[in-house]
Amino acid sequence: MIKSLDRKLAAIHADANCREFILADAKDADMALGLGAPGKSPEMHAGEVRFKTLEEYREQMRLITRQGLVDIMLMSASSNHALTFRERLFDGSAVTPAVRANDTTDIHLARGAGYAAQPARPFRTASIDHIQCGHLDCAPEERALGADLGLYSVTFNNDLERDMETLEHFHRFREEAERKGFRYFLEVFDPNIPSAIAGDILPHYINDTITRMLAGVSPSGRPLFLKIVYHGPKAMEELVRFDPHLIVGILGGSSGTTRDAFQLLSDAQKYGARVALFGRKINHAENQLVFVQFLRLIVEGQIGPVDAVKAYHAVLGKLGITPHRSLDMDLKITEQSMSYVSTPAVVVPVPARPVVAPPAAPSMDGGLIAAHAAASSGNGAHPCACQGTTAPSSTSCACKTPKVTESLATTRTQGLPASSNDRPDFTTMSPADRLAYHRRRLGLGR
Repeated sequence: MIKSLDRKLAAIHADANCREFILADAKDADMALGLGAPGKSPEMHAGEVRFKTLEEYREQMRLITRQGLVDIMLMSASSNHALTFRERLFDGSAVTPAVRANDTTDIHLARGAGYAAQPARPFRTASIDHIQCGHLDCAPEERALGADLGLYSVTFNNDLERDMETLEHFHRFREEAERKGFRYFLEVFDPNIPSAIAGDILPHYINDTITRMLAGVSPSGRPLFLKIVYHGPKAMEELVRFDPHLIVGILGGSSGTTRDAFQLLSDAQKYGARVALFGRKINHAENQLVFVQFLRLIVEGQIGPVDAVKAYHAVLGKLGITPHRSLDMDLKITEQSMSYVSTPAVVVPVPARPVVAPPAAPSMDGGLIAAHAAASSGNGAHPCACQGTTAPSSTSCACKTPKVTESLATTRTQGLPASSNDRPDFTTMSPADRLAYHRRRLGLGR
């Protein structure tokens, strides 16, 4: 199957004004946060720190990959081995597996550690061979067994000695990657030392640093796209305008409110970003599958950020899921951390916008998403007391809602793009096609 990432990259390079947009779920936080990466367990009690398990973390990777609305699933090398090698999760999927290829010291965030407060140092735990074939010294024919895409991260602190060390490690990685046929995208973090550079010049420092270092790299060694902090319209437009073939993506930073996530995505796309990689924003959502579906609806222009928040809350209500925040609070825009650490110097610009009106009724899109989420059980748990372990005992049990089965879904694709196994091919559907598919799936006609 053609991966949606490859199709979209080709389309963007062919026409810089096309509306293709790449979404990635960043589930690589175990290379930064350790035990805390999967998030807090719902079973925790007051005063207790209890995290979800690694298996629960990977189950979300499976669910979101099977949903087919993201283009990239970014993982640690160990999760890649479990899902890509052992389970063959991405065979026959349009989603591309990717692996964090290095882990600079500013993301070494063990509880009690102070590494992130010191200037970032380059470091690489994963090896390209392990990512590609699962062991050292891959044979040429083995390199296609695993992932062929990685995230390489750099952090500059306006410090000559440290930044030269970072560039030298990046140089060695590029050469090895090219020899082994390994693709990468480049994450450029803002300085992790607050005093590194003045805030008003920081966005331009980052833009100049990126374009300067890539000027010496020929196409065969360049990243597929960038992953950077969104510093507002001016900085984004400046970088996008400089080179239409330098595809710019944004990182999500801290979870924030739902409005923060939806607004960031909408604003970044408006001013030229073509990729968004959200980690904590997805992982901390009440229902990750529904949250991802709204991200896709936003970039396809079917719904705006404010209406998306309202509809998202309506879906949670239909599923019996209690939101983390009230709707009024979730409609607020806040200053968001754009670093793994909790108190960074860098925040997302907060646009001046009027106060949001009270919530309106959910749209048809919200209803379609609710039905899809009920069928998919987005967080791997039933929204009622039965927890899926026994037959529903009351007529009010949400598990009594008819589930859309896989066999039914495959019979609703008449006239719409389908893959070789007659499954709906969402990656080649237009927004209108997707709406038509969901209407047929739910028995609503065209």
